[in-house]
Amino acid sequence: MTAISLPTSATIRKLAPGVLLSLAVAVASYLAAPLLKSLTGGRVALPDMVIALIIGIALHSVVMTPRFEPGMTFCVKKLLRWAIGLLGLRIALGDIIGLGLGVALLVVAAMIITVASALWLAKVLDRDAGFGALAGAANAVCGASATLATATVVPDYKRKSADIAFTVVMANAISTVVMLAYPPLCLWLGYDERLTGIMLGATIHDMAQVVGAGYAVSDSVGNTAVIVKLFRVFLLLPMVLAIGWWFLRSGAQTGEAKVPVPVFALVFLALCVLNSLMVASPGLAAATGYPVIKGLLGEASKWGLLIAIAALGLGTSLTSILTIGWRHMAVFMGATLVILLVVIAGLRIVT
Repeated sequence: MTAISLPTSATIRKLAPGVLLSLAVAVASYLAAPLLKSLTGGRVALPDMVIALIIGIALHSVVMTPRFEPGMTFCVKKLLRWAIGLLGLRIALGDIIGLGLGVALLVVAAMIITVASALWLAKVLDRDAGFGALAGAANAVCGASATLATATVVPDYKRKSADIAFTVVMANAISTVVMLAYPPLCLWLGYDERLTGIMLGATIHDMAQVVGAGYAVSDSVGNTAVIVKLFRVFLLLPMVLAIGWWFLRSGAQTGEAKVPVPVFALVFLALCVLNSLMVASPGLAAATGYPVIKGLLGEASKWGLLIAIAALGLGTSLTSILTIGWRHMAVFMGATLVILLVVIAGLRIVT
């Protein structure tokens, strides 16, 4: 049996400055999000993840020193994986089964085609394949979380940090736009509440915008949209593993992706199964205090992702972001258009 190695005091001292700095940026962004919304009368509302990224990038030139770098790297490489693993608690298999086989197959097909199209667009527009994978996953799965998860299996390349930051910002910006645009589009297409919910849940990038768009129409639409979106989140694990496998097959070096199933993936799957069992057994869940534990672990996942993206921002140069041209935008927008068209076409077939 392999013993679990605990970090030494020297390791803790080495990591502490960068981890604490990333935590400070995460806390600042968490406090700034509602303050910004209040000061602007609700006209400007940015998620704390985006604010953390912006603050981090703004501080990059000041803090990017050998003192902070090890802790920031730990947050992006290690803490991120733990936080992603805990996302499995958001999934209940029973809700996914209730979608029906046709809808499930449509969502899977749309996701695969979206990632493939982003990789193809990146190649055509002379962008790195790694960026194509990041943009494809952000559109296909769940925006910022999928971008960060995919970054763990994408090979390192010169502009990787800048591409991750760009993808996270784009996912939030476009998700906000489509949150407002897609409900009227569903009305124009003549969709009923069920179809509207499926369309919103299958195409909008981030969960927050799915909730905003769906429940703005009706509770029924919101419920359906959230279930479809959770199915996409459930597919985060196989999607990330498939992308890592694709890079390995093409001969790229993907670090930990050489391990067929990373530990965070096993945690994600195990917690998904556990959550499904507890949802199906409310008495057992109440007796074991599962709702409280789930809430605590959910908060831990949220803060893990927030700290990781703060560390990512701190390690990203603004100059590298500003040099990103129209081709990056075209790859991301192209993937957004692809998933929309595939879902609209697919709904005509499965309904």
